[in-house]
Amino acid sequence: MLLAVPAGAEDALRAFYGGVLGMAELPEPPGLAGRGGCWFAAGSRVLHLGVQREFRPACKAHPGITVTGIDALAARIEAHRSPVTWDGDLPGHRRFHAWDPVGNRLEFLERAR
Repeated sequence: MLLAVPAGAEDALRAFYGGVLGMAELPEPPGLAGRGGCWFAAGSRVLHLGVQREFRPACKAHPGITVTGIDALAARIEAHRSPVTWDGDLPGHRRFHAWDPVGNRLEFLERAR
């Protein structure tokens, strides 16, 4: 999965994706090292935050990330001053949207019990 980010935002992205979301940062692949951006993993999924010169945040299109403990995650995100918007329109799931530090929209969902 790939999201575009602006140059120089790596520290804020590490704090959010690594610190708040708890994703593990991966080393940049040797052929891409030095281009900026970050790589993170959660389970078998890998997220590449790639630098884009004329960056515009992904406001509509977004990754959907399946989680467990959605209420605790929402509380962690809100505690870091990031708004969470709950959405009950997906049957069989609880979900919310949040935004990373550079404005990319993210969806977090958990199967309803």
